[in-house]
Amino acid sequence: MDEIRINGIKIFGHHGDLPEEVRLGQMFKVSLVLGLDTGRAAEADDLSLTVDYAAVIRRVEDVVHGPSVRLVETLAERVAAAVLGGFPLVQTVSVEVGKPFAPLASFFEEVSVRIFRERTRKPASRQKASQEKTRPVHSWER
Repeated sequence: MDEIRINGIKIFGHHGDLPEEVRLGQMFKVSLVLGLDTGRAAEADDLSLTVDYAAVIRRVEDVVHGPSVRLVETLAERVAAAVLGGFPLVQTVSVEVGKPFAPLASFFEEVSVRIFRERTRKPASRQKASQEKTRPVHSWER
């Protein structure tokens, strides 16, 4: 599977566990790795056959600008769902959401959460059951 990487999208949002974080807002940094087949698009040199990363960035901005959440984990889940739900060619997505200015009494570069999600497929047991209904199953296939 090929990858499109979008690194370090900086977006101001109102998320966090503390009331001040939600009220005042802060900068978030989002990085994505989109898993998809880019072969047809590359061969045809045609943007319509791949994922327009400008559109992906706009979608991520919509999520971060959207309703407040307490956890960076929740924000990452929402970004992943938006990408998989809005871009059918994307089969997998890795989302890292960084919070460079988290209110901690320590010196650090950034606190971040990284998740990996993939497009859901029919469970294997269901696939096998549907195959059994459409054709005979031979003894060596069981």
